Amino acid sequence: MNQKDSLFKLFFSILKIQKKWIVISVSLITVSVLGVAKEPDKAVNIPVEEELPADITFWSDYPHEILAKTLINRMSDEELLAQIFMFGWAGQEPSPLLNQWVTERGLGSVKVFGWNTEDIHLVARSITDLQKKAQNRPLQIPLFVATDQEGGWIRHVKGSTSDTPGNLAIGAGGVPIDSWYSGYYIGRELRALGINMNFAPTVDIYSNHESSVIGPRSFGEYTEYTGILGATFAAGSQAAGVIPTAKHFPGHGDTSVDSHGMLPVIDIDYQTLMERELVPFRYLVKEKIPAIMSGHLSFPQIVTGGEPASLSKTFLTDILRGELGYEGLIITDDMMMNGATSWAGSLSAAFRMAIEAGNDIIISSTTAQLNENLWTANLRLMQTSLEFRNRVIDAAHRVVLAKLRYFKSDNAVPIYPELDKIDERIPDPDGQVFFLEQACRSVTLYHGDESPLLPEKDEDILLVGQKQFPSFFSEGFKRYPGAKRMEITYGMGPNSLAWMTNLLISMAPQYKTVVICVADEASAQLAAALKDIQVETIIISVLAPYPAMELKEWADKILMIYSYSPYSFNAVFGALHGEFVPRGTFPLIE
Repeated sequence: MNQKDSLFKLFFSILKIQKKWIVISVSLITVSVLGVAKEPDKAVNIPVEEELPADITFWSDYPHEILAKTLINRMSDEELLAQIFMFGWAGQEPSPLLNQWVTERGLGSVKVFGWNTEDIHLVARSITDLQKKAQNRPLQIPLFVATDQEGGWIRHVKGSTSDTPGNLAIGAGGVPIDSWYSGYYIGRELRALGINMNFAPTVDIYSNHESSVIGPRSFGEYTEYTGILGATFAAGSQAAGVIPTAKHFPGHGDTSVDSHGMLPVIDIDYQTLMERELVPFRYLVKEKIPAIMSGHLSFPQIVTGGEPASLSKTFLTDILRGELGYEGLIITDDMMMNGATSWAGSLSAAFRMAIEAGNDIIISSTTAQLNENLWTANLRLMQTSLEFRNRVIDAAHRVVLAKLRYFKSDNAVPIYPELDKIDERIPDPDGQVFFLEQACRSVTLYHGDESPLLPEKDEDILLVGQKQFPSFFSEGFKRYPGAKRMEITYGMGPNSLAWMTNLLISMAPQYKTVVICVADEASAQLAAALKDIQVETIIISVLAPYPAMELKEWADKILMIYSYSPYSFNAVFGALHGEFVPRGTFPLIE
């Protein structure tokens, strides 16, 4: 058993001792923040629904359950269906069409996608305008405003928000409290913008090492450890007042196929699902996670029809609600992904199936036209099928009740952000200190010894890195100001790779040491050109670790970080320079 394995087993033995304390702590945090696990509303002597005042709104002072049922009973079919939809916008500001959905139909939720979010002030103003439109409707039901701010690789709201080390770095660091603070500081920045729901944490098990979809978005390959880290991340998010959403149920980690383009097929049996993929979700259900996202994933050994889990009543109603006992919101992944629509045959059918399967909120990354079939066909079905209508009512009731419990809690994100304080809060000042410390804990010496790189002359070093990752060079030059640079491109095609390989072969012999950033298969192939050259080769692996793993047979040193965050590059060059000894533990099973 090598030293890393021994350390990892020791860590898990400590976790077994501390696990009960961790779970209790997470539970206490969860209960105190969003009201998700509050005592049930006590019975009081109030009028029955028919006798409630005609002018009640979402903000009227009645017990949540009674008010939710009253609001649902007074909503039209159009309002009920719109309440379970979540639309995004592609431009810098919400389109007139999205505004119409909010003002005319009472759209329930909106999502901030990562296409045009560099101007965070504009994001906050747009959210404010949409919430004002929702408040101008008769029932005054506020919007859930969501985004994907997982940390690390996936960061939809950009601008000056923190570019963090990410989940796999948390897994490598081996400190559960790092997950709590990551969720907390990410949540505080979202809170400053008026975003009240985050589609994180990702608790997919990193079982397929060649996955280009999940990869560093995962906490790692250890199932119980992932469950603990997912639960602590969620608790930190809730402490900041932001609703966490665990994804991608029932588990996206055992495939290299991206459901944006096609439907991934995960060929595992029911026992494997229960003992691997669902372990983290059991932790989160036990901790009363308020939302879970269903994935566009096919498990043909479990559901013989092969339909995506996101459209499967077996997965969502029978397994998630029935066997796991989940009571919170179920939210689809983006229905514009081919993984959902290709199997269903049309977007309209996919929406219908998603509702019937048990989802409570249906997401579309683009805003539907007002007369689009996904609206008109499902509205007609509400009027002709009592079973379908009841399912829509059930979903709308869950959404409205969740909003009442959340928005009327003590720590909810204000529906109108304080626009004049955004620059004070983003990036979060305390978060900047924490994320650097966390990045240092995550640096993993995967291969080679701990000796620092301290050359007689910096001019003997060549830094080879992607121009898309400027922090690789800025942090490298801080330690080695006389080093030379060679820029490459992330995602090089074959022609570019061939040209860069010839250039590197001609340049490398002029130096004693080459420090090269390996971020994908192409850069790993480029690094392999150094194998037969008499030069010390140091690999800095970022994002998914598998491209660099095969280089350890000949490379002198491999240091792993798991994102292109400035904090991560600062940490790894600090470790290389001898400022601290890297103690991260490789988070995958070899």
